[in-house]
Amino acid sequence: MDVRLGGGRIEAVGTAGSLAAGGTRACGARVDLSGYLLLPAPAEPHAHGDTALSADGDGPASHDPQDVQRRATEAALLQLGHGATALRAHVRVGDVQGLGALAAVLQARRSLRGLTELTAVAMPRVLTGVAGADGLAMLRDAVKMGASVVGGCPDLDPDPTGYVEAVLEVASEHGCPVDLHTDAADPARLARLAAMVGGLRPGVTLGPCGDLGHLPAEAAARVADQLAAAGVTVVCLPQGGCGGTDRRGTAPVRLLRAAGVRVAAGSGALRDVSNPVGRGDPLEAAYLLASRYGLRPEDAYDAVSTSARTALGLPEVRVEAGFPAELLAVRGDRLAGALSLAYSRIVIHRGRVVARTSAVREYCNSAAAAELGLPRQGRGALS
Repeated sequence: MDVRLGGGRIEAVGTAGSLAAGGTRACGARVDLSGYLLLPAPAEPHAHGDTALSADGDGPASHDPQDVQRRATEAALLQLGHGATALRAHVRVGDVQGLGALAAVLQARRSLRGLTELTAVAMPRVLTGVAGADGLAMLRDAVKMGASVVGGCPDLDPDPTGYVEAVLEVASEHGCPVDLHTDAADPARLARLAAMVGGLRPGVTLGPCGDLGHLPAEAAARVADQLAAAGVTVVCLPQGGCGGTDRRGTAPVRLLRAAGVRVAAGSGALRDVSNPVGRGDPLEAAYLLASRYGLRPEDAYDAVSTSARTALGLPEVRVEAGFPAELLAVRGDRLAGALSLAYSRIVIHRGRVVARTSAVREYCNSAAAAELGLPRQGRGALS
């Protein structure tokens, strides 16, 4: 196919060669995607920019604003290189870091404008009781500062239900989405949460819900039905856990999807103490959903693209005229192969190429390869 972009959108899609009749525009450039598969770009719905890339340091992650800004910026660029043109970063507020870490992540957002869309979730630790008064005030200040989502970990508060009530109150005051961390180990608590947030707009996201798969089948199915009825999106983390929850595990994606729950997939920890080898790669998340959890490649990719974008409140992307030009080109001609061997990638944000990764594998000359006509990517023979 030929695809023409303009004004940050897809202007036209046609058969190969059909859009090249008039040559290229003076203000544009041609990118040859022969041998590539063109897809809607992934989005990252669950990242931790304030602690990313801190696993190699000595001791706890530094909360110095300059260190946080550097790590958050580098992490966002790494994930952009993987294909994610939008990113939601969960950021701790209160305690030792106050609002400094959030200010640093918001500064990273400003410096990345035009390359990727970075939004921040404010995550206070405690919101109830005497200790929670400061956290609640800090949460309101965080929204005024620029956090566009409110969230946190109700499981860590002495009163989880009270925590959720406080988050919903702030979200209602400011018209913000809600994004909460939970292991989902307590079905009664999940049922109460679903009842509290049912129909809330602009929406509620839960993740990673890893313990939901450890519940008895009937209990898990009942919770899935309750989450579906409440319109809650579940963001699973197939690549590992994150610092916001105590245990690892991946939510039962097939059960949730069968119940009608929108399921998105995130990367979670990116080389911090929760997962020192985390890659932050949405295509790896899709690969794991397909290879380990039995989703079709198309459904697995949907979890990191269309469903992830919906969870972030972003418009849908299709490779069709009129849709946003948020695209990822991956070498390959089938989605399953691209998820398996997604080494070479070209990332397009707002209609322009913002990242490119090229991988070339070279082999020594081989009679077997020549006789069988096997595909080669090498630039030349190795000596």
